[in-house]
Amino acid sequence: MRKHFIDNLRWMDVFLLIPYHAAQAFNTWGELNYICFPPNKALSSIIVFFSPFFMPLLFLLAGMSTKYALKKRSVSRYLGERVKRLLVPFIFGTLALCPILAYIGDVTNFGYRGDFLGHYSIFFTKWTDLSGFDGGFGVGQFWFLYFLFIISLVSVGIITLADKAGKKGDCLANTPFAVLCLLVVPLPFLYDLLVVGGKSFAEYLYVFLIGYYIMSHDKVIDRVERYKALTLIIGLIAAFADVYMFIWSGMDFGIANVIAKAFAEWFMILALIGFGKSKLDFTNKTTEYMSRRSFPLFSLHFVWIVFFQYCFANVFADNIVLLFIMPIACAYAVTLLCAEVVLRVPVLRFLMGTK
Repeated sequence: MRKHFIDNLRWMDVFLLIPYHAAQAFNTWGELNYICFPPNKALSSIIVFFSPFFMPLLFLLAGMSTKYALKKRSVSRYLGERVKRLLVPFIFGTLALCPILAYIGDVTNFGYRGDFLGHYSIFFTKWTDLSGFDGGFGVGQFWFLYFLFIISLVSVGIITLADKAGKKGDCLANTPFAVLCLLVVPLPFLYDLLVVGGKSFAEYLYVFLIGYYIMSHDKVIDRVERYKALTLIIGLIAAFADVYMFIWSGMDFGIANVIAKAFAEWFMILALIGFGKSKLDFTNKTTEYMSRRSFPLFSLHFVWIVFFQYCFANVFADNIVLLFIMPIACAYAVTLLCAEVVLRVPVLRFLMGTK
């Protein structure tokens, strides 16, 4: 039976990308962005609060979905779907949408005065950190797609070898809650392993495999649902501690900050799975509507949020609230409108990996 809470958690997570990415323009730690506004601690707190568990949740859900998919599909069919759903939109998004982001980044951060078409040569020849903030080659939010594609390939290899060795992991269905909590322990040691563009392959592979081998079992999900209030309390305490230490304290807490981030990541994931199972395991016209549009929204939102921030930069220069809210409202409206176009044009559906 399909677990609708997975679909609902996924589209809700994606739906929050617009305010999350809008807040990055106001970060207080000096990180370059496609467009930069005066640092703001309150808006920066949004990023620090959500960042520990925001994307890891999507990798864990992908691991769970892989477990269910491989029960009904062959490995070759699964990998073929990964190519269509991940690799194709990654290539299309990188070539068609990321040059727009890089162009705006070069204009706002480095004073580029050439035209947009002339900037293509810079985009494809200037290689730095893959962010595109400096006008060079970047992959924007599409890092998630190539990370997930590679992790899917690696995980299928691990799963296949484990199956051949007769270790399918079914015994993990009885994982007790105390052991589930201890899965947080390796996270601080993974953050700096196999890092590309500031993101750790090791961390996301670990979370993906937990989703596949542990969180995909009904017994484990039921156990997580039972303790959802406890995990939420722990997760929120850790998340607020992370925000305080990183944004508001004015001090470097070092390893304590890393541990708070790890606890926020894992216990917020457990809480969201628990509350998702309890409150979101249903489908209706609204959830079906949003689920179908989550993928084009993911692909298109960043271009529009940066575009509207660029347009409103001078209009609301003296009003931080409007400078934050107005681009978000416009980006939601236009991105959803574009999603409707994508869903109605077969070629665009294919290029954006949308069913």
